Amino acid sequence: MSLDRTLAIATRIFHQIRRDHRSLALIIVAPLLVMALVGFSFTEQQPVLDRISPGMMCVFAFFFTFLLTGVSFLRERAQGTLERLLVTPVGRGDILVGYLLGFFLFAAIQSALILLFTVWALDINYQGNLWQVFAVLMVVTVVGVNLGIFISVFARNEFQVVQFIPIVLAPQIFLSGVVLPVDQLPGYFQVASKVLPLTYAVGALRDMMLHGQAFSDVLGDVGILAAFAVVFLVLAAVTVRRT
Repeated sequence: MSLDRTLAIATRIFHQIRRDHRSLALIIVAPLLVMALVGFSFTEQQPVLDRISPGMMCVFAFFFTFLLTGVSFLRERAQGTLERLLVTPVGRGDILVGYLLGFFLFAAIQSALILLFTVWALDINYQGNLWQVFAVLMVVTVVGVNLGIFISVFARNEFQVVQFIPIVLAPQIFLSGVVLPVDQLPGYFQVASKVLPLTYAVGALRDMMLHGQAFSDVLGDVGILAAFAVVFLVLAAVTVRRT
């Protein structure tokens, strides 16, 4: 890998997304609208909102990051940019890490907006340090970015990327503890939840925001999230090579 090549690819992605008004709307406007719709629905039930807000932040940070990355990476393939890079001396590590860095900056902005809107606009009660909460969300976004790159390899158009959403997101919403705590699910669903990244993200944020635990107390969950990110990036490298 070459740092210069990786940064060059990341810079190109940054400028490309910055000029794309649809992508910017997906990054800035869409998460706030959805958070407002869900959050303000619970204004008369503040304890419920406080309890579900960590899971909401994980879901929306993961979902919008996955969607942004999947659609944007698909466009790179559709325009032939990725194929042209693959036949150059640039390594696959340079390409994938460059794309990851380019998408990650916007994913970080998106996660920051979701966190600040949830804490200040929805005025939830929480414990813990917001910087540490944000650090966990950053790991979630890396998982979403890498999964978006991996999944987009199997899509031929933007509609097909959207078709993956029920398969990728729906099981995680229902089995990761967002709707119902994992320990209250049937035993077979508890087993299934252990292979879903959002299970560890929701668990970490709930421990921090509802029980006041520090980042060091949830390192186990964060480490598993990081492992998911690495696995998805490796899978993306394998599938890109085959295409």
